[in-house]
Amino acid sequence: MILVCGATTDQVTRFFCGCLRTYGFPYRLLDQVTYPAGFQISWRWKSGYVSGYIIGSDWRVNLEDISGVFARFSRKPDRMRPRNIAPELVATLYTECDASLSPLLECLSCPVADRWSAAVSNRSKPYQTLHLRRLGLRVPPTLITTDPTEARQFYEQCNGAVVYKPISAARSMVRRMTDEDLPRLELLRNGPCQFQAFIPGDDIREHTVGDRWFATRIRSAAVDYRWGESEGHSVTMEPATLPQQVASVCVKAAREFGLLLSGIDLRETSEGEYYCFEVNGFPGFDYYELRTRQPISAALAELLSQGTSP
Repeated sequence: MILVCGATTDQVTRFFCGCLRTYGFPYRLLDQVTYPAGFQISWRWKSGYVSGYIIGSDWRVNLEDISGVFARFSRKPDRMRPRNIAPELVATLYTECDASLSPLLECLSCPVADRWSAAVSNRSKPYQTLHLRRLGLRVPPTLITTDPTEARQFYEQCNGAVVYKPISAARSMVRRMTDEDLPRLELLRNGPCQFQAFIPGDDIREHTVGDRWFATRIRSAAVDYRWGESEGHSVTMEPATLPQQVASVCVKAAREFGLLLSGIDLRETSEGEYYCFEVNGFPGFDYYELRTRQPISAALAELLSQGTSP
């Protein structure tokens, strides 16, 4: 039995549940929109293993019967406020209930895609960059600074071919710097920003599922293809092949971060060089699967149905 721990307001969760029904894999949904209302969770350590159960509105599953978990943690605004709870206590209730759920997923011996601890690396882009470089992946020349002078010098050294992005996991649009941005560099004194040399080429998104990988080539004139269509640019995707060494190192990176499912952002230059930008936990893989028909969800379902961690 596969446990899906996510919100029905999240399209990735809905997509994967639909895939599980199509493929015929039995699953149970712990809907974080209503959780903790309508659910009971009881667990404890017994002889070195976690024992207990989860009860939903019309189902019960013992923890030892869970073969794998697909987890996507909901943002609090997506959640339904419990009845008969004072508004000022809602945040406390969510925090307490989530604090009991997350450790359970950490302790289960079955495959979990993904545990919260595994995705922590993406909260620090500098940490990830150093780790990726250690594994032998190319990363763009990078500057993280609060010094406006350093940022301007980096911009000049790169001949104006620079993009900027946050150093945290906050979702944001990657933008290319222009001369008009230079006066705004004074704002760096209020907090750090990450600047990287702009690398021209095709974007590649490699999804890893255990030891398997699926690569998608994205062609777009947009600096950040995720918002390309909204900016009037065309975005095309197709299945891609990668040099075995690059693909293998990406799988190794995901494994070292503890991610059973990951989305790794690469870019291939016209010279055939590959640069790695980041490794994403909880990736929105449905966006790529729907456009390329690569069986990412099928591979994930098979992995989670096996019952033992790879």
